[in-house]
Amino acid sequence: MNYFVLIGVLLIVVGFACKLDVVAVVLISGLVTGLVSGMPLIEVLDLIGKGFVTNRYMSLFFLSLPLIAIMERYGLKDRAAEAIQKIKSASAGAVIGMYILIRWVAAIFSLRLGGHVQFVRPLILPMAEGAATKKVDLSEKRLEELKGLAGAAENYGNFFGQNIFPVAGGVLLIQSTLAEAGYNVTNAEIAQGSILAGVAMVILALIQCYLFERKLRKEQANV
Repeated sequence: MNYFVLIGVLLIVVGFACKLDVVAVVLISGLVTGLVSGMPLIEVLDLIGKGFVTNRYMSLFFLSLPLIAIMERYGLKDRAAEAIQKIKSASAGAVIGMYILIRWVAAIFSLRLGGHVQFVRPLILPMAEGAATKKVDLSEKRLEELKGLAGAAENYGNFFGQNIFPVAGGVLLIQSTLAEAGYNVTNAEIAQGSILAGVAMVILALIQCYLFERKLRKEQANV
């Protein structure tokens, strides 16, 4: 075994420890690793280029982070909380429950609505928190539970909704895995079978939201 190919790992460790430019360190380590392993320079550059093109869309996620930070800096969370507080009948459980329904329906039609960073943190959580503080004083424990419920709402709607779309990535993966195991099922059959799980999820999730809201109101009544 040619242990010299591990020099790329050493270069990354040293580069990160010295706080050098991340992109430069990764590119240099990849270039050196390829050359040490005996690959021609052109082949190494071609491999690096293909890797960049294949994964270029991953960088779009990082572009959303500064955008969300700027919106929060200029009061997006505060405006969302104030808007929901103007609705007298609004409650934390109702806000999150409504988002679960919207997120689930969007996922069924493969609409990329939502996301923990892009939607839950700057909008849904502040709205739910604003609706809750309108009626009760949230303790630190209840606030953390509310954060967890808001994050779970995104997972519920996305995970249990996307497989109802026949050509979703998850459905294609399930179909190909079952086909390799000898089970001949179509994408439509998998999507149809996912409807029951999706409906069950919605019912259980709404019950969870109701129980959380009931817990908040019960604590407030005992104060």
